[in-house]
Amino acid sequence: MADKKTRTLSELGEFGLIRALTDDIILRHPGSRKGIGDDAAVLDHNGFLTLVTTDLLLEGIHFDLTYVPLKHLGYKSVVVNLSDIYAMNGTPLQVTVSIGVSSKLSLNAIEEFYKGIKLACNQYEIDLIGGDTSASVNGLIISVTALGTAQPQQIVYRKGAKKGDLICVTGDLGGAYMGLMLLEQENKLFRKDPAYKPQLDGYQYILERQLKPEARKDLGRMLLAGRVKPTSMIDVSDGLSSDLLHICEASGTGSRIFADRIPVHSETRKLAEQLRISPNVATLNGGEDYELLFTVAHEDFARIQLIEGISIIGMMTGREDGHLVEFEDKSTILMEAQGWNAKQKWEEL
Repeated sequence: MADKKTRTLSELGEFGLIRALTDDIILRHPGSRKGIGDDAAVLDHNGFLTLVTTDLLLEGIHFDLTYVPLKHLGYKSVVVNLSDIYAMNGTPLQVTVSIGVSSKLSLNAIEEFYKGIKLACNQYEIDLIGGDTSASVNGLIISVTALGTAQPQQIVYRKGAKKGDLICVTGDLGGAYMGLMLLEQENKLFRKDPAYKPQLDGYQYILERQLKPEARKDLGRMLLAGRVKPTSMIDVSDGLSSDLLHICEASGTGSRIFADRIPVHSETRKLAEQLRISPNVATLNGGEDYELLFTVAHEDFARIQLIEGISIIGMMTGREDGHLVEFEDKSTILMEAQGWNAKQKWEEL
């Protein structure tokens, strides 16, 4: 019998591929009553609200296999879904992964993708409980669904912000966008000259922000310890402007943020200057940072200041006040939802 590493996908068949990818899966949570191997997974979240979120990732739209390692892609595919659960102040417990595979991918390639999935499951202590596989004529297609729980008194929605609430964000913004700009720039040069060696030194942080982001699983614990509950929350996947406007629309408020208070990493600023792009473009209109953007009541100002890694970048206003970005010279512009359209941004280069 041929060694598994040298067998083709057609030799394995669908069920053989499922066995090859999932025979070492271990269920960690008592609530995961039944995982892979039946018509549906069986979950028991007794006493908690169940949270469900899903994302679809398409080759050529959301990722480019020219420069995205498959292991990183598997990891990121899981993490972006977990971020949505954390944005509800919940705890992710399970994921399902479905893929459409084109003939250009080998078994080794798909196994590498699943290594990233399993690494994310280990890192975030979640269970891979099922999914589906299919052939694809349009490149790699990935669909991930994450399930989690939240206590009714702790869950946080996009709605709930009020006039006077403080606008806060974890970490720093714009890094993933600038990481993508760097990868696209170097890939474009490589396509013109195959002998060209990509110049990526000095930008490890923003490259990792794009290729292997992390979800903010620590925020819920920090807020609980600091005795602060957000009034609204969302993850920064589409860019600060778009995601803040989602909160405002759901809450019926306006907003005012201060550009000089938005946290920016030194590598993000350095590359923006090199490419002659304002860092504000990256922070306001970029995406895929997967930090958490949230609001807290003004009376929690002293408490939120004591929590490390959180920046207060503005305040919620009345709906009639609109949505403004204020700069250091006190000038303002209207904040608009640019949205995160990876394909469009690639074509703009």
